[in-house]
Amino acid sequence: MKAIILGNGVAGTMTARTLRELDSSAEIMIISQERYPYYPRPNLIDFLAGDLPLERIFAFPADWAAKQRIEIQLGKEVTGLNPARMAVEVDRKEWVQGDKIVLATGASPLLPGIPGIDRKGVFSLRTLDDALSLLEFLARGPEVVILGGGLLGLEIGRAILNRGLKQVTVVEYFNRLLPRQLDEIGARLLQSQLEKMGLRFLLGKEAVEISGQETVSQVKFKDGSSLSAGAVVIASGIKPRLELASTAGLAVNRGVLVDDYLQTSQPGIYAAGDVSEHRGRIYGLIPAAFDQARVVAYNLAGQIRKYEGTVPANTLKVAGIFLTSAGQILPEGEGFEVLTRLDEEHGLYKKLVLKDGQLVGAIWLGSKKGSVEITRLVQARKNPGPYKSDLLADDFDFSRLNNL
Repeated sequence: MKAIILGNGVAGTMTARTLRELDSSAEIMIISQERYPYYPRPNLIDFLAGDLPLERIFAFPADWAAKQRIEIQLGKEVTGLNPARMAVEVDRKEWVQGDKIVLATGASPLLPGIPGIDRKGVFSLRTLDDALSLLEFLARGPEVVILGGGLLGLEIGRAILNRGLKQVTVVEYFNRLLPRQLDEIGARLLQSQLEKMGLRFLLGKEAVEISGQETVSQVKFKDGSSLSAGAVVIASGIKPRLELASTAGLAVNRGVLVDDYLQTSQPGIYAAGDVSEHRGRIYGLIPAAFDQARVVAYNLAGQIRKYEGTVPANTLKVAGIFLTSAGQILPEGEGFEVLTRLDEEHGLYKKLVLKDGQLVGAIWLGSKKGSVEITRLVQARKNPGPYKSDLLADDFDFSRLNNL
């Protein structure tokens, strides 16, 4: 069996790695437009911050693919997909045929459709080349404006501060930071801590233009206000790369549509990671890409598995501030119970969301202790029974739940 995997990000690489574990005889080929071997995307932030040297950004040794007998073609653009022939066109000149194909082409940065978005000094951070270009520009010491107060925007802000730049402003469309991961209490506490570190924030602002002469000089907002900027970094989400799939006639919506086996509308062609849409959801999360990659690999190997979804869980560390957000943190409807603990003096906020007695969501801000355990409990929808209030204590022994 020959599997052709398009993309060498986390979904593509983990599909190949798992497939090799399951099938020692499979022929595995990865084709990617990326010029570099696989690197975990969070490493870009550490590299940008100066915490991780370039040579350590990559996940595996240089000879890893060869030892795994995985053929990787880097710097190659897949320009065509023929489902009937189970073949892909590379660089508009060569067709490669296989038995199964995996779309792991990922996503592109979601750029706002505003004037000046293509102006010099406007950046996004999705690839190593993006990080290298941004670092080169930051050497000029510009005022930096980050459009997007989500996880990526805050991480980029922390990294740039770490490089010694003092004027860094994060602009968020919503009226609070991390609207997907935090409630109003948690967002307010996090913002206060980040402001003490030097980050500035503008909330409830919508950018309508990026202006300047040769390079960026200003960001204009819908309410008529403006902000000077020598560099603008866009961190406002992702857009699945659908061109290849849609041109080939595969069913697409916001992402490439897949069933519970992560198979597309074309038998034998699968999709995993940021490009895929499962049960109406595009996750855009590394844990989901891992889960989907493993399911795809098992199905390629003939060991049929279903994908039941991934409980969203994010862990963020901004200059020493730990934040874990898992599951449903903003409950709507009946049957929910919410337990909280707030210690503003020590920057601590914990929140548990239960539905019908089961843990379905949690926020752990300002403390790493217990974050892994609470995430696992949410993912398992564990009923903590009489210990539900005790979970918020710093010294709670999670092994007490083993017998429940």
